[in-house]
Amino acid sequence: MRTEALTGGFADAPVEAAQVFRATLEALARPGRIATVGGAEAPAPVSGAAAVLLLTLCDHETPLFLAPGHDGPEVRDWVSFHTGAPLVGREEATFALGHWPALAPLGAYRIGTPDYPDRSVSLIVEMEALAARGARLTGPGIETEAFLSLPETEAFRRNNARFPLGWDCFFTCGQSLAALPRSTRVEEA
Repeated sequence: MRTEALTGGFADAPVEAAQVFRATLEALARPGRIATVGGAEAPAPVSGAAAVLLLTLCDHETPLFLAPGHDGPEVRDWVSFHTGAPLVGREEATFALGHWPALAPLGAYRIGTPDYPDRSVSLIVEMEALAARGARLTGPGIETEAFLSLPETEAFRRNNARFPLGWDCFFTCGQSLAALPRSTRVEEA
C-alpha cells in the first residue's frame, strides 16, 4: 500500500461524516440543489465531494465499482484504507464512481426488485461543471421546478419511468454536490 493512501481522510470523522451525511440527505430531499461539502481529499481524479461521499456512505459492507479512469492503484488503496469497501464489478455494486461515459452501460447496474427497490445502485457521477441550469426537474422535494446541469436527459427519463425501481445519482464537482433520486422527472429545458 502506498503511503499516500494513509492521508486525505476526515480529521474528525464522527463530526465530519455526520455533516456530510446531513448534506447528502438534504441533496436527495431537494433534487437540483447544489451543496458545498468538504473535509477529505482522495487521489486524483476523485473530487473532494466524491471523497467525502465515499468516506460517509461506504464501508466494508458496501460494494463499490470504480469506473475506468477512477480505477487506479492510488484510488484503490485510498478506498481500501479509509472505507474497507470491497471493489466489485458493475453488477454487484451498491455505489459506482466515475465520469458519466465511463459508468456505461447503465443497464448493467442493479435497479432493485419490486419487493426490495432499495437494493439498487447509487451512481456518483464526477462532472466537469455543476450548475443550477440545464435540465428541468420536477417531482418530490421540488416546489415548482429546479434546474441542474446533467450529462444527458434521456437516461434519467427512462430511469424515472421505472420508479420505484431504478438508480439514484449524486453529482460531484470539486467541493460541490447535488443529487437526483429516481423519483425526479427530468425534461429538456
